Amino acid sequence: MPPTLRQVAALPQLGLRPLTELRRGVTVRWVAVSELEDPTPFLEGGELVLTTGMRVTAEGAARYVARLVDRGVAGLGFAVGVIHEDVPRELLDQAREQGLALLEVPRPTPFIAIGMAVSRLLAAEWYGDVTRSSQAQRELTRAALKGPGPLIARLARELGGWALLLDASGEVRHAEPARARRRAPGLAGELERLRRTRSSRPRQGEAPASVALSGEDGHVVVQVVGLGGRPHGFLAVGTEDPLPPSAHAIVGAAVSLLTLQTESPGTRRRLRAALGGLLLGLPPDVAADGVLPEPPVRVLACAGGEAVLDALELDPAGERCLAVPLDDGRCAVIVPDRLAGQVTGLARASGPVGVSDPVDDLGSPDQGLPWALVQAERALVAARRVRAGRDSPHGVLHHADLPGQGLLGLLDPGLAQGFAESTLAPLRAEDPSLVDSLRAYLAANGQGEAAARALGVHRHTLRTRMRKAARLLGRDLDDPAVRAELWIALAVTDSPHTAIGHAGGSRNAPPEIA
Repeated sequence: MPPTLRQVAALPQLGLRPLTELRRGVTVRWVAVSELEDPTPFLEGGELVLTTGMRVTAEGAARYVARLVDRGVAGLGFAVGVIHEDVPRELLDQAREQGLALLEVPRPTPFIAIGMAVSRLLAAEWYGDVTRSSQAQRELTRAALKGPGPLIARLARELGGWALLLDASGEVRHAEPARARRRAPGLAGELERLRRTRSSRPRQGEAPASVALSGEDGHVVVQVVGLGGRPHGFLAVGTEDPLPPSAHAIVGAAVSLLTLQTESPGTRRRLRAALGGLLLGLPPDVAADGVLPEPPVRVLACAGGEAVLDALELDPAGERCLAVPLDDGRCAVIVPDRLAGQVTGLARASGPVGVSDPVDDLGSPDQGLPWALVQAERALVAARRVRAGRDSPHGVLHHADLPGQGLLGLLDPGLAQGFAESTLAPLRAEDPSLVDSLRAYLAANGQGEAAARALGVHRHTLRTRMRKAARLLGRDLDDPAVRAELWIALAVTDSPHTAIGHAGGSRNAPPEIA
């Protein structure tokens, strides 16, 4: 949900002063600056309009306010001390009479500052939606491992509404809550329409896969479960309010999981391989369901990707592992510790391999599978740089053998985290991209050309960033002791989420200190 006008008006750095009542729930979709007598042709509604009052006159105040109200703007910000020393009395009276939210913008506050503040609030809300959606999809993935019933229950909980899973004939297979079953007869017509259009146009993508309904009982979305022509079933969800985009993504994830569960034999292995997101946070009791090997386990990051997956399909040891495709042609393999050597031998034939330390608590937030994948990714990056031994075409490197890991293991986690956060705080507050640039710079031993190539920016851009970082940190980046401290700070704060998808190495590989 976009920020409310009340939130924007309350930002202390802007110094805005409400002159009329700010209604609860009014949101700001954007900020528009206009000195036109009639700016409404260029507005869509929901904007906070900013003006210095250049074209506002006493005679035209009523007409000006009426146009803004009819367009549905969130409010009007009037800058004083530029054209008008105070907000014109006629404009204030009309705003109160017609119900337009009016804010006084003080002379020291530039319009660009208001625009940037609203943009930051919108970006934070978007990021929050994405984060919530990602977390919800992970929860659905966990539930899917236990069957369609738990998945439907979790989906209804995430949406704050009800959910139905129906088979191809329209019979209810699962309902959450149970009273949602009574809604199935009212959906029969929509199911038949989806059934008819899908069967007449069987090729994927040519027929509608969903319908959306709105009525007195709320908002309903029905989606087809299954690929190709004849549906394998239907998923229906209902909520009081229309689903936002993030919720549609959650429903889409549920449909994908249900489709994987209902497809051809061999689905279980394909399902497990498709759920790469499991590596970001598995509950410790999943292993009991046979999805994960019993701990202790290790995680292997394999450059060989598809070749490794094929080798595991043909080897008995592969039945005891969970192999997950990653990006850039790589894969990760969760393997019982006692089979790690055997599976590593299979994987190394197809490319370098990084091996994590053993993991006993699979669901631990800081010592479980997510962190093990970080370790394996780091070891893989280093293994790519190590010349292969004579007995193998490719290198294998264990995380415990990486330089500096013994030092990190000696640090108190709480104190180390506090040190890292306080050290890097000035960079994160100014521009988070400075942290990535610093990481690449240290990984390249201070060689600007190499670091710039790793980041995909011009060397002059990187040089500017490093000068700025040095100024914000108050440290000399050419000092080896400073680099060592910064490497420790970056190594401590690297999270599991930053490791996935960065096989290039500069983001998570332990930098080499000159």
